Amino acid sequence: MPRAFSRSLREVAFFFGITFFVILAAFPFYWMVITAFKPNSDLYDVTNVPFWFNEPPTLEHLTYLFKETLFARWLLNSLMIGVCVTMITLVTAVPAGYSLARMTSRKGEALGIAIFLTYLVPPTLLFLPLSRIIAELGLQNSMWSLVLVYPTFTIPFCSWLLMGFFKALPPEIEEAAIVDGCSLFGAFIKMAIPLSLPAILTVVIFTFTLTLQEFVYALTFVSSSSQKPVTLGVSTDLIRGDVFFWGEIMAGALIAAVPVAVAYNLFLDRFISGITGGAIK
Repeated sequence: MPRAFSRSLREVAFFFGITFFVILAAFPFYWMVITAFKPNSDLYDVTNVPFWFNEPPTLEHLTYLFKETLFARWLLNSLMIGVCVTMITLVTAVPAGYSLARMTSRKGEALGIAIFLTYLVPPTLLFLPLSRIIAELGLQNSMWSLVLVYPTFTIPFCSWLLMGFFKALPPEIEEAAIVDGCSLFGAFIKMAIPLSLPAILTVVIFTFTLTLQEFVYALTFVSSSSQKPVTLGVSTDLIRGDVFFWGEIMAGALIAAVPVAVAYNLFLDRFISGITGGAIK
């Protein structure tokens, strides 16, 4: 009986602990949904309970976003920036991670750590020299400046991540492919890349998410509304002086956050496999 009681107590404690963290994680999405569909008369009435609808929901905030602002253009800009940065990161980080993983001396590990340390440099220290480069290239006030700048922090981390995963792949696989007639590059394409798809998918999700949520560089290099990504457009064009358009802000945040949340849930197993694969294979 004491053992059964102790087991039941642990199960109850585990259940309440999981419930607490689920509520903590889901509450921001719930708050965005509530605020995005509340009419202003309900939203700004301090006598109403803020946690549910006191009046019928409305679509006026979504209508305002798509008709009175450049929200659709901001979404398109973010998508284009994310796709371009992801492609640049993959083309650079995949061969870099593979090369570092196949270095037999300690120089490869030291070089990998040095590359990762560049990821830890705060953006507030880098945007001054980067702004000089952007000015020299004539990319001021253009979203293409972000395509140039964002790989400076996505490539180091992704190269380090892929290096750990490629180290977990036995080199005998590529050696066997070379014996069968493949070149070194052919063995890399036909053997290493297919076996590393979980890690590559992790890099894609991580890079796209990081570019979607970045704010400091976007605020520094882009000022025209037509060139802004969604994070910058929502947080600047929907705040005018001391007036916050909370309904529209939350609607924009909800639309930008839902696709990322869905992608993470659909590819969660592969994402975890890519993050931890280098440690357990």
